[in-house]
Amino acid sequence: QVQLVESGGGLVQAGGSLRLSCAASGRTFSNYAMGWFRQAPGKEREFVATISRTGLTTYYADSVKGRFTISRDNGKIMVYLQMNSLKPEDTAVYYCAADRLRTAQAMGVSKNGMDYWGKGTLVTVSS
Repeated sequence: QVQLVESGGGLVQAGGSLRLSCAASGRTFSNYAMGWFRQAPGKEREFVATISRTGLTTYYADSVKGRFTISRDNGKIMVYLQMNSLKPEDTAVYYCAADRLRTAQAMGVSKNGMDYWGKGTLVTVSS
């Protein structure tokens, strides 16, 4: 069983930065590929970024590539999302996800059937 708790969301002006954190429980954290997804009002949840179990491989949605960076610390059992050059269209609830069997690449292809989800943290970017 893995529990995921996101933090770090808030209100920021366009062009600003935020760092989201995802604290995970469980001794087998390093066995899970991890990812960040987001859901804007009235829209479906979408892929943002994923990271492999070792942290060596990352994947990004085209809309955030070059602006967001995903990382993980297996010792601290944490996953991070550094978000720079934020835009109003980045406004959404951001969710942390974990999957034991799929690769980080596969997590980015389909959000369905993910093993664990956090409850989300709200990011609001004002223009």
